[in-house]
Amino acid sequence: MFFGLTIEKLLLIGVIAAILVGPERLPGYAESLARLTVRAREMLRGAKTRVQDEMGDGFEDVDWKKLDPRQYDPRRIIREALLDDAPTTTVKMAAAGAAASEALAAKTTFTPGDAVPFDSEAT
Repeated sequence: MFFGLTIEKLLLIGVIAAILVGPERLPGYAESLARLTVRAREMLRGAKTRVQDEMGDGFEDVDWKKLDPRQYDPRRIIREALLDDAPTTTVKMAAAGAAASEALAAKTTFTPGDAVPFDSEAT
């Protein structure tokens, strides 16, 4: 439900509120709540209308579930971005990795003053 409240809990809250407020003031509070609900509904309709006006004709075509922030997965976004350049990136990375591996395998001990293997594409 709404914030974890079930129908039973809402009814219990309503009964307790009715007892605390009293039968004399309850109709006034109920009327105020009804006016607040109507005004909130009108504000939401107005906001929806403004958004539709701003977005134009394509508003109905928007896939709102795709834009849901709960669907945000940084791993998927990075994976998709890397796969967009997959053919060229994979070849470059394979060539650079092979060259670095060969250089490291050729010289496994370093003395002070020796140049350390450096991969410029890794940083």
